[in-house]
Amino acid sequence: MKKLKMTTKDLVRENIEKLEKLFPGVITETRDEKGNPIKTVDFELLKQELSDRIVEGDRERYQLTWPGKKKAILLANLPINKTLRPIIEESTDWENTGNLYIEGDNLDVLKILQESYLNKVKCIYIDPPYNTGKDFIYRDNFKQSREEYLAESGQVDEDGNRLFQNTESNGRFHSDWLSMMYPRLKLARNLLREDGVIFISIDENEVSNLKKICDEIFGEKNFICNFIVLQSSGINYGRVRILNEFLLCYAKNKDSIENFEIILKEPNVINSRITKVEHREFVLTFPKGLRYEGEDIELSGTIGGVSEPIEIISDKMVFKDGKLANDVKLKAMWSSPNIIIELLKGNKVFDKKGQEYVEIFFNSKGIPQYKKINRIKTVTNIITKIGDAKTGTNELRKLFDTNEDIIQHPKPVALIKYILELLNDKNGIILDFFSGSATTAHAVMQLNAEDGGSRKYIMVQLPEPCPEDSAAYKAGFKNISEIGKERIRRAAKRIKEETGADIDYGFRVFKVDSSNMKDVYYRPEELSQQQLETMVSNIKEDRKGEDLLIQVMLECGLELSLPMEKRNILGREVHFVAGNSLVACFDEGVSGELVREIAEEKPLRVVFQDGSFADDAARISAEELFKMLSPSTEIRVI
Repeated sequence: MKKLKMTTKDLVRENIEKLEKLFPGVITETRDEKGNPIKTVDFELLKQELSDRIVEGDRERYQLTWPGKKKAILLANLPINKTLRPIIEESTDWENTGNLYIEGDNLDVLKILQESYLNKVKCIYIDPPYNTGKDFIYRDNFKQSREEYLAESGQVDEDGNRLFQNTESNGRFHSDWLSMMYPRLKLARNLLREDGVIFISIDENEVSNLKKICDEIFGEKNFICNFIVLQSSGINYGRVRILNEFLLCYAKNKDSIENFEIILKEPNVINSRITKVEHREFVLTFPKGLRYEGEDIELSGTIGGVSEPIEIISDKMVFKDGKLANDVKLKAMWSSPNIIIELLKGNKVFDKKGQEYVEIFFNSKGIPQYKKINRIKTVTNIITKIGDAKTGTNELRKLFDTNEDIIQHPKPVALIKYILELLNDKNGIILDFFSGSATTAHAVMQLNAEDGGSRKYIMVQLPEPCPEDSAAYKAGFKNISEIGKERIRRAAKRIKEETGADIDYGFRVFKVDSSNMKDVYYRPEELSQQQLETMVSNIKEDRKGEDLLIQVMLECGLELSLPMEKRNILGREVHFVAGNSLVACFDEGVSGELVREIAEEKPLRVVFQDGSFADDAARISAEELFKMLSPSTEIRVI
């Protein structure tokens, strides 16, 4: 039985293995801090492998760099010993929902989700700190002592703060912000589907720098647009009043996405001409009965003017009682004769913009015209009439029935709905890893209720404490995450009351925590007898079967929204995920009878605790039972 790692992906090791397959000669060995041999890359030799001339040294080239960029890249690649723990009592409709709310540092969460949500997210929207000199950004520090690591008190400053205010007087003002954003965007890209897109709200403070790092991470060729979002009032900076924010948009693969379009609730009717000067002349027959918009009249000869003449080949063209009274042959420079022929046959015809031709009729002058229906609105780079922070604030006040500001500068629901409508995908996963008051979750539910969609959301928010003098704290909210969860509950209730829509109103809550597994990477001379006694089990004493199940699911690449069921089989707790996709038993004293019961379910994967088996003989017996009853099952232990 192979043992699960129970850690996040080691992206550095994966990249080295990929390079080794392409250029085995550039892989060499060094030793880690414990003295163990590890593979590493000879970068000078790799440069030569990728050049068609002798490489003599670094050359100046176009690039974006800043103090701390290498550390930011390292942060994105470093694995962490953390997991997600389910908080069922804070969840809503845990058994049935496909939505997730995750509390914790978004860098940790993005790493934890790398296996389960790799290439699965349709859309990412984030509203990160704008770096105005007044807001807070994340402090990323992975240098910890062993004592700090074991106590899980790392990644904070000496006062225990996880965030810090990045003031303009800071000499690394822009660098700190870039170092915070870079690893998060790098990891986020991995989660996007091939046809996935990311939208980032930002203002003029960092928009130029943000675009540069997005060009590097997503590729310049995958840039979609830097939308200008017009605000109703704007911000007065003294010399000018700024009336807009920006919404930067990139695709994972621009060639895999369709044009951004809005489907209109009430289609536009367009009447357009049927002739064009530059086209060749054709003779076409128009049958009697076609609609006519003028008074009764008989026409002959040539009509339509000098530039686009229409010659009546028949003796006369007669209109009576609002219709063409006789079949008539007309000679003209028709813009699209094939479309006219198909439309006269009664077939459905569309133009390149997706507009449907629904009729050929005659205007009051006897000139034939198209009638088209436009069901799609072309998207421009200017976004208007979606509100601003004041709109978002009022939405929250109404939802929480208060006149106080529960949270500062929330985005309006209409903005997120607008973004989601651009995608023309009613079933995708929507991720927001700076979720704040959970406007994105609100918007997903609202849009699902309106268009019958089944979009799922994943909200990620650091449980940032609310100041004791804030309205939120006085209202009973200790941190931002509590506000987000309560907003989702209240929005779900209101949407259900107003629409009666049968959609997913629930969400599963998870919190980032240390790994469920004890840290056993001590050197022998550092272990006392008392510490050895605690190593009888490799699982921490305060962890339950549900905790272990979630970490196993994450390592196996299973989505956290999958159905989970707990059964009692022969007195032991057995977990089933998505039917028989994964079966896990973490209880001790696993008997042969229990193994047989599980094997008869023919699971795709089965996981036991390493200490579940009394000895090697019991483990071998279990393996033999699976070989006999379910040979295709993948067996793992933790």
